[in-house]
Amino acid sequence: MKPMKMPEDTQWMTADPQVFWGEIAPTDHVVQIYENDDAFLNLLLGFVSSGLNADECVVVIATTVHLTALTERLNREGYDVAVLSADKQLIRLDAEETLAKFMVNGWPDAQLFQQTVSRIIKRDNNKNRRVRAFGEMVALLWVQGQSAATIHLENLWNRFCETEAFCLFCAYPKTGFTQDIQASLDTICCAHSKMISGEHRSRTKVFYKTAHQQAS
Repeated sequence: MKPMKMPEDTQWMTADPQVFWGEIAPTDHVVQIYENDDAFLNLLLGFVSSGLNADECVVVIATTVHLTALTERLNREGYDVAVLSADKQLIRLDAEETLAKFMVNGWPDAQLFQQTVSRIIKRDNNKNRRVRAFGEMVALLWVQGQSAATIHLENLWNRFCETEAFCLFCAYPKTGFTQDIQASLDTICCAHSKMISGEHRSRTKVFYKTAHQQAS
C-alpha cells in the first residue's frame, strides 16, 4: 500500500487529550484514519476518559471487538464501567445493530437516522450532561465498499451536529483505503473539521490538524 499524504500543508499540532477534546474540539466533527488498533484504541481511551473526567455523557457506538477492548482498558485505568453504564454516563452501543436501525435498501435513511440518534442523545442526556459521541458505523460502510453511503451518513451526522452541539469522533482503519487512496482520503477528510494522526501512538498527546470541511 502506498503511503498516504495528509490533505493539509499545515504542520501537525499537539495537545493534551483533555485540552483537545474539552477546549479545542468540543463541538467539532473529528476523524482519525489509523494505522493499527493500538493507535486507535489509545485515542479512543483518551476521548472517553477525558469525557468521563469532565462529567460528560460519553456515547460509544463501536464494533464488538472495539467495545470489549475499550472496556478492558477503562477497567485497567480504574474506571468502574458497570457503575458508569448503570448511571448512563457511559453508553456502549453495538455499531452493526445501531446501523441496521436506519439502513433501508443499503442506504442510510435520513428520517430513521434522525430518530435513532435523537433517541440516543436525548436519553443519555437526561442528567443535563454535555454529550460527546464516537461512531464507527461509517467505517463499517466504508470497509464494505459503500463509499457513497458512507459520505451520506457523514453528512447526516453533520446536519445533526448543526442542531445538537457536541463533539463527534469517527475513525477509519487505513486498511480500508485500497483504491485511489489519496482521493478517498480527501473525500473522507472533507466531511470533517479536524483530523487526528493515525500514526502517533502517544497516550498523553493528540496530534491533529484542521481539515477543509465542505458544506453537506
